[in-house]
Amino acid sequence: MRRPPSIVVTMRVLIVEDEPYLADAIRDGLRLEAIAADIAGDGDTALELLGVNVYDIAVLDRDIPGPSGDEVAERIVASGSGMPILMLTAADRLDDKESGFELGADDYLTKPFELRELVLRLRALDRRRAHSRPPVREIAGLRVDPFRREVYRDGRYVALTRKQFAVLEVLVAAEGGVVSAEELLERAWDENADPFTNAVRITVSALRKRLGEPWVIATVPGVGYRIDAGPPAEDRRG
Repeated sequence: MRRPPSIVVTMRVLIVEDEPYLADAIRDGLRLEAIAADIAGDGDTALELLGVNVYDIAVLDRDIPGPSGDEVAERIVASGSGMPILMLTAADRLDDKESGFELGADDYLTKPFELRELVLRLRALDRRRAHSRPPVREIAGLRVDPFRREVYRDGRYVALTRKQFAVLEVLVAAEGGVVSAEELLERAWDENADPFTNAVRITVSALRKRLGEPWVIATVPGVGYRIDAGPPAEDRRG
């Protein structure tokens, strides 16, 4: 018997909805439109999934257990990920919609709704998001995607912590120029970071190990760090 053709996923969304039947129906309907979806039935699960996965869009019910949908929306906006938020609600008053947009929602859909309308709105948000994505940077065998927070070294995926990714992003953006430890501390840590900490040195050291040999991050004594964009990968030596 012939196997059905696999579906090429065009988008990945997080559905935050505490009504299981509705959430399952949305997920199954979106799958037929080549949109993959994960489900969170409460705010805690939503935040957990957002912390470990990369989504293109969050479909967020405002009235959920645990941290409310509004709190989840605030956390998404504060993360700086730029992920679009489509809010779902049973309330159709203009004041409710206004407060949702003020929280950072990019679109609003009132229950009950047609799945087709949800799909159209998701695709519209995805088109807008694609135009605002930061550029993927490539240097010295590294491929850094700031939007998806993914790093590849000579085609091999490299898993990084958030801080390691932030440091690498700053170094790659410098395009081989030297970045001082002070600048890394300023741009990859918050304003409360201790200026005398060894955090930068420790993070760079761990980042080097994650990226593997030959080392692609060079230390410029007394000055800072830079991406070594010298000879091709096969000719570089540690």
